Amino acid sequence: MSTLDKLSTLLNQMEQKIDTTSNHNASGLDLRKENLKSLEVLYHKLEISKKHDDFRSIFEYKAMNLSGIGLKKEDFAQIREGKYIQIISIAYELNDKGKRIAKNSSLGYFGKAERLEPELKKNIIEFVLRWRYEKAFQHTEHYEFLLKELH
Repeated sequence: MSTLDKLSTLLNQMEQKIDTTSNHNASGLDLRKENLKSLEVLYHKLEISKKHDDFRSIFEYKAMNLSGIGLKKEDFAQIREGKYIQIISIAYELNDKGKRIAKNSSLGYFGKAERLEPELKKNIIEFVLRWRYEKAFQHTEHYEFLLKELH
């Protein structure tokens, strides 16, 4: 088999994979819509809408973290005593020297960790996770587009 034949076979396999992924995305699209709907409810419930009047603008951030509550597997949903609960958004800007620096902004401040109501804690965690989930969908969409452009 020549190099050209191998390349052609590989491209055909990629196209089949993309077609399979596209069919799979029909259910993924429903999942994404439900995630966005739930995220927007939390956006209003947590009053993040007071800082960002446009729901879509929260996706301009590159990352989102949570201070005062663990999100890693080993400390998931555990409060950090003595800490304050905040949803932190992260954007990148260029400084005066042209170097990219992270800029953190608080999207929501919820007080001392020890005083946090369980329902509010759940909503805060869910908001951050659902935001990250939507960002994952956006990244997937970007790479699907690039793969289609390749062909």
